[in-house]
Amino acid sequence: MKTLRKASLALIGLALASTATVLLAQASGLSRTLLLKSDVSVPGREAVVARVEVAAGAKAGRHTHPGDEISYVLEGEAQLLIDGQPPRTVKAGESFVIPAGVVHDAHNTGAAPIRLVGVYVVEKGKPLATPAP
Repeated sequence: MKTLRKASLALIGLALASTATVLLAQASGLSRTLLLKSDVSVPGREAVVARVEVAAGAKAGRHTHPGDEISYVLEGEAQLLIDGQPPRTVKAGESFVIPAGVVHDAHNTGAAPIRLVGVYVVEKGKPLATPAP
């Protein structure tokens, strides 16, 4: 019974944390829907697969990840801003990689949302994204 209670509390905590993350992200025009979280062959790392959307006219907000981001754009286009690199436009059918810890942002100046699949190979136990100044 104790194990069931601990598992239930852990699940409730995860659900609350996920909801808070999604609500916070949606306030900025960015939403992430978790599709999969799984261990990988690298100790201390996990893979997170998410459907990501930046609303029309919105900015994702400057942030970092505790691991690499590998993304594929499904629909739309946006300006990708990665610190230390010139801005570039990414659009449907294109992919990009952002190294761990690098500050980046996406500005959707279009009339339609940009939707992508993001694959993150990140440190276990750390937030998927952290706001950056």
